[in-house]
Amino acid sequence: MNNMSISQIIDQLGVSKYTYRTYFLVGLTLIFAGFNYMIISYTMPQIAQEWALTKIQTGSLASWSLLGLMIGGMTAGIISDRMGRKKSLVIFTLVFSLLTFPIYYVHSFQVFAILRILGGIGFGACIPIAITLMAENVPTKTRGFFTSSIMSFYVLGWVLAGIVSIQVVPAYGWRVCYLLGGIPALYALVLMGTILESPHWFLSQGREGESIAVIRRIEVIAKGKAEDYEPGSLVIPIPPEKVGIGALFSPEYRKATLTFWIIYFMGSVVIYGINGWLPTLLVGKGYGLVKGYSFAVLQNVFGAVGGFVTGYMADRIGRKTNNIIGWVLTAAAVVLIGIASNQWQVVISGALVGFAMNYGLSGVQPLLAEAYPTEFRSTGISWAQSFGRVGGFLSPIAAGYVQQMGIGFTGTFIFFAIPAVIAALTALFIAETKGRSIEKMSTKA
Repeated sequence: MNNMSISQIIDQLGVSKYTYRTYFLVGLTLIFAGFNYMIISYTMPQIAQEWALTKIQTGSLASWSLLGLMIGGMTAGIISDRMGRKKSLVIFTLVFSLLTFPIYYVHSFQVFAILRILGGIGFGACIPIAITLMAENVPTKTRGFFTSSIMSFYVLGWVLAGIVSIQVVPAYGWRVCYLLGGIPALYALVLMGTILESPHWFLSQGREGESIAVIRRIEVIAKGKAEDYEPGSLVIPIPPEKVGIGALFSPEYRKATLTFWIIYFMGSVVIYGINGWLPTLLVGKGYGLVKGYSFAVLQNVFGAVGGFVTGYMADRIGRKTNNIIGWVLTAAAVVLIGIASNQWQVVISGALVGFAMNYGLSGVQPLLAEAYPTEFRSTGISWAQSFGRVGGFLSPIAAGYVQQMGIGFTGTFIFFAIPAVIAALTALFIAETKGRSIEKMSTKA
C-alpha cells in the first residue's frame, strides 16, 4: 500500500470504535478540568463572606484560575508540539489535580490565588491539547463536530461542579469541593495506558515507523485487523518554513491569527464573565443559594447542548456562517436575561444564554484546528485561547467594577452583550476551512 496520507487512512476508516474511544477518553479529561475550574463560581459567595472580600476581590477569585489558564495555554502548545499530545495531556491533568485539592487547607486569599493560578496552568493546557488530539484523529467530514463538541465535555464539568456544590456546600462547606478536585490525578494514570499518540505528530517529527505503528493500532481498534505499511508508504506533507510562535504571524497565517485572537478574547469576556458571576448575581437578585445555583447549572446543561449543535452545524453550513450565527444569538440572549423580570424569564433566557455562548465559543474550535499545519497546530490553538483568556481574566474583575458603579443587574448583562457583537463582526473576516484535510492545512501541501 503506497502513497497514502494519514488523513486518507482515517477517512477510509470513517467514524469508528477508535473515534469514539478517543472522543470519550479526551472528553472525560475535560469534564474533570471543567469541574476544577468552575467550582470557584459555586463557592465564591461563601469564600467572599468568610474572608470579608470586596466586590472586586470577589470577582478576582474567578480571575486567578483564568490567569493560570492563559499561562498554561501559552506553554501547552509549544510543549505539545515538541513532546507530543499524549504525554502533555497526562502531565497537565496531573498538574491541575494535584494543585486543586490543597485548597481544602487554605485560609488566605493570597495563597488561594497562587494555587488557582498554578492549577489553572493545567486547565489551560488540557483544552488546546484535547482539541488538537481530536482534530488529528477524526475523519475530515466530521472534524467540525468532534472538535467543537469536545468542548461540551468541559461544560459538562461545569454542570457537575454545580450539582456537587448544591449537595456539598450547604452540608459540608465549600472546602470539600476542592478536595474532590484531586480525584483526576488517578485518571491521568488511565490516560497513560489507554490513549494513543497522534500519528500526524509522529510523522511531523520524522518518526514514520512510530506513526505506522500507531496507525496499525488504530486499524485494529476500528476494524479488528491492520494493513501492512512499508517504510516510505506514508505521504509526508512539505513542512512549513517557520514553526512555533513566529509562524503564527508569518504572512500566510497573520490574518487568521489576529481574527481568531479577537474572537476568542471577546468570547472569553462573555463566557467566563457570565459563568463567574451568574450564581452570585442570581443570589443577589433574591433567588437564594440553591435556586441561584440551579439556574446556573441549567444554563450550563444547555451550554453543553450548544457545543454539540454547533459541531453538527459547522459540518453542514460551514465554519464561518456558523460562528457568526453563534455570536449574534449570544448577544441577543444575554440582553434577554438582563431584562428578565420573573423566575421563568430568568430560567428560559438563562438556558438560551448557556446554549448560545457555548455555541459561539465552541464553534471557533474547528477553525483554530484547521488554520495551522501539524508542526505548530497546538501552538496556534493554545496561543489564541491564551490571548482570549486575557479577556476572561479581566471580565469578572471588570464586571465587579461596573457593578460598584451602580449599573445594576440589567446593565451588567448589557456590558456582557457588547463583546458578543464585536465577535460576530470579526467573524465576517474568517476564511472558510470546511472539508480541508490535515495535510492540506500546510500552505505548501
